[in-house]
Amino acid sequence: MPSKEIIKEIDNLKNLLQKEKEEDLYQFQLKISGTSISDRRKEGICWYPVKTERTTFDMGERLLVRISRPKEHTHAHFFQSGKLVSLFSNTENEMQDAVTGVINQLRDNEMIITLNSDEIPDWLSDKNLGVQLLFDENSYREMEFALKYLSENAVGRVGELLNILLGTGEARFYKENDTILPWLNESQNNALNLVLSALDTAIIHGPPGTGKTTTIIQAILQTLKKERQILVCAPSNAAVDLLVEKLDIQGVDVVRIGHPARVTENILRHTLDARITQHHYYKDLKSARKQSQEYFNLAYKYKRNFGQEEREQRRLLISEAHKLKKEAAQLEFFIANDIVENAQVIACTLVGAANQSLKGKRFKTVFIDEAAQSLEPAAWIPIIKSERIIFAGDHHQLPPTVKSFAAAKGGLEITLFEKAIQRNTADVMLAEQYRMNSQIMAFSSRYFYNNKLTANAKVADWKIFGEDMPIEFIDTAGCGFGEQSNGETKSRYNPEEADLLKKHLTHYLNQLEYNGQIEKIENIGIISPYSAQTVLLKSLLAEDELFSDDIRSKMSINTVDSFQGQERDIIYISLVRSNEKSEIGFLADIRRMNVAMTRARKKLVVVGDSGTICNNSFYQQFVDYCTSINAYKSGFEYLY
Repeated sequence: MPSKEIIKEIDNLKNLLQKEKEEDLYQFQLKISGTSISDRRKEGICWYPVKTERTTFDMGERLLVRISRPKEHTHAHFFQSGKLVSLFSNTENEMQDAVTGVINQLRDNEMIITLNSDEIPDWLSDKNLGVQLLFDENSYREMEFALKYLSENAVGRVGELLNILLGTGEARFYKENDTILPWLNESQNNALNLVLSALDTAIIHGPPGTGKTTTIIQAILQTLKKERQILVCAPSNAAVDLLVEKLDIQGVDVVRIGHPARVTENILRHTLDARITQHHYYKDLKSARKQSQEYFNLAYKYKRNFGQEEREQRRLLISEAHKLKKEAAQLEFFIANDIVENAQVIACTLVGAANQSLKGKRFKTVFIDEAAQSLEPAAWIPIIKSERIIFAGDHHQLPPTVKSFAAAKGGLEITLFEKAIQRNTADVMLAEQYRMNSQIMAFSSRYFYNNKLTANAKVADWKIFGEDMPIEFIDTAGCGFGEQSNGETKSRYNPEEADLLKKHLTHYLNQLEYNGQIEKIENIGIISPYSAQTVLLKSLLAEDELFSDDIRSKMSINTVDSFQGQERDIIYISLVRSNEKSEIGFLADIRRMNVAMTRARKKLVVVGDSGTICNNSFYQQFVDYCTSINAYKSGFEYLY
């Protein structure tokens, strides 16, 4: 049984999760309550009007609807792939008909929605269609259940793991494992052997560019040599899909649990829905469904005369329809269970581990990737189904999103990954990185990783061209720039800084063209922590005729979170903040800046006001580092 201290910690976690749920719901209701469709559109939670472009069915025979909004509607919005929405028909500002669904894909002014409906709604061709975000309580419900289970039923193996991760228990290991894979480096092999020898838990700490995904895939492959089936999870759908893609390349039989709308198109065939349609008993299932529907149709077919005989006939038809429908449901359960039981890897999000198809199942090992981005209550959902936990992640990169300030400060922002790495000696840090020039890597290594990172020989000295500086800090202090606040979103932007960034980028691209290096550029990333600045930069750079269509096609502009897990040849970062009070807002979350700076492979340019940001030790040390390697420049050089 867990100690009183552990139970107290779990109870506190319950309270923090309740605060987070209340804040999340409050923010959602604030956007939607008592507002017109026009206001909701401005708030970014509604598209209206929209037009149906196409309807079709996916591999799992779910109904897909492609919709578009007018091009002149350019409001920023909160729609994302995987979000729960309502597609509705509107009359006189009132929703008359609606059906729920999940966003499958989203691009510019188009959206593909997987509807929770077997039939195409007859109002789908109406002119007054709209789509609106819904509040999804399912994640909270599953997290709450997991915490309740821990406090009330944590006996046996779950209790032991609880004590190891949160209490005084020590992680145990077999005798030293000596598996060496020649395609892994020393620290990756060390991490692999830690995983293979762990009895309770092992932690792969993967700083940027160190091959964490490569290592975790090899660990899964080696574990499958000993275990028939493994559960693989991550907090986001994108992270799960990446693992599924990598495992598929290795020839692993993997089943992706979750709504098909929440997975990428290239792994749709691995979803349980799609696998069901490929099963050898699927024809029988389809036939039973069809017959059931035919009996229902016959039962409710219009008849001019309707007496006792007709009423009895209808009763028999409905009875037979229900019988066939029940048989179809039982057959579908059998098929799904057969697929799940025989798969080598079950892959899903943390919350997805509570899926009905996994009810009652136990796993020898669960791998949790990107564990440092997961709320602790979500991480426990797959753990309570498992005997052994392997974490992979980096607590110096993006943290989990917590909307409630009180919940964050109360401890909800601290992940189980962080707690496990602090309370146990069960971790190995991957130390050789394959992404960045050593000068780009050096500051992150010094500040976050105790100077333990090394650059692989292939990337250590690479540059765009021989005389180029891999890193530059452009200081706007004294230039008279000033941040501004967006009235609707309260996000910050800095027009003068955006213009300076454009001038520097233009000058740099001209320099590359002069040196004959412009064709070698594969991609350019422009990052700002503030969404309002990214909107401004997109507009500014799209209008400039100095940039060719080829360069624009290689350019991506977005916030830090959108670049997680990605890399670019060239990265520009606009810090935005410039004020007399030295207020830097969420620039103070230095983990996000670690992510932003380590996206660059060969060139990193950071633009900011040292007079504002350097009251923070992180930024002061960064400016000092740039000065020490002659990478510091004044913004005055680019004003005229």
